[in-house]
Amino acid sequence: MLRAGLAALILAAVLAGCGGGNEETTADPGPAAAGGGGLLAFAIPAIPQRLDPLAAAGPEAQLVTRQIHEPLVAEMSGPYDDRSRQPGLAISLRPSPDRSVWRLVLRSAVRFQDGTPFNAGAVLANARRWQSSPAGRRLLPDLFAVDAPRPHEVRFQFSASRSDAPELLSSPRLGIVSPGALRPRSGVRARFRPVATETGTGPFRLDSRTDTAIVLARNPQWWGTEFGLGPALDGVGFTAVPGKARRLELLRSGAVEVAQPLGGTGSDAVADDPLLRSSGSGAEAISYEASVRGLDQGSVPPLLSTVWLTTIGG
Repeated sequence: MLRAGLAALILAAVLAGCGGGNEETTADPGPAAAGGGGLLAFAIPAIPQRLDPLAAAGPEAQLVTRQIHEPLVAEMSGPYDDRSRQPGLAISLRPSPDRSVWRLVLRSAVRFQDGTPFNAGAVLANARRWQSSPAGRRLLPDLFAVDAPRPHEVRFQFSASRSDAPELLSSPRLGIVSPGALRPRSGVRARFRPVATETGTGPFRLDSRTDTAIVLARNPQWWGTEFGLGPALDGVGFTAVPGKARRLELLRSGAVEVAQPLGGTGSDAVADDPLLRSSGSGAEAISYEASVRGLDQGSVPPLLSTVWLTTIGG
């Protein structure tokens, strides 16, 4: 467990509305090794019932599952204003001349949190699941075959030219899951096992959950750590707070550091508050204390491995 009773403590703090009004930003702690950056408290409308990325239809569900499961295509950066960029699970993508076939070279020496190797076989299991499910077919139109010429190479073959294949394969709903989380493991018409844990390759893993809170802990084995990609945070605590006005109240009081979304009125209130910030728009808009850095990276949903906390003085 990340910390004994952590989910209960987060929920108790939110229900109590505790937290002193922060007044000014003080010294930034500066770069540090992965972890040691504390816990980020995050209010969202509801806790997703499942951690299956393919089933994550709403913004908050995608936000949570994206921290655990990585899509094949991503551009990665680290915390502390890291300006360097690293590719995600696919280190290169090469199209055929007509862009109907896309060849992906996969990152080596990556494992799922359950210890299963990430390789072409794991991608094929996921691809078979996508091809045999209505949601997957909608997310990957015109896909008719996926094969693996080599252990760390896969080809996505479309029935028409798809210049947007990299964008399609970056969808958080196409996060790669361990074959061990699928029944059957082949991926054909597979279902995500509701009791499965340690299912992704991402920077955070499931630590604990209740109906109203979920805690993700830093994945110490994440491949990105050796490239300086973080995460700086020790974990993220998500708490279900259904009302927009209540989420704004908790954010302004300091009971949580981040909230999603707040609606038009809440966004206006954030804009008028010098200690609060926002990024994104509509249902995907995220509001946060000025102490929270790295949420303005532009990815939707944000990857919280880019986030770090500065010191706030009251």
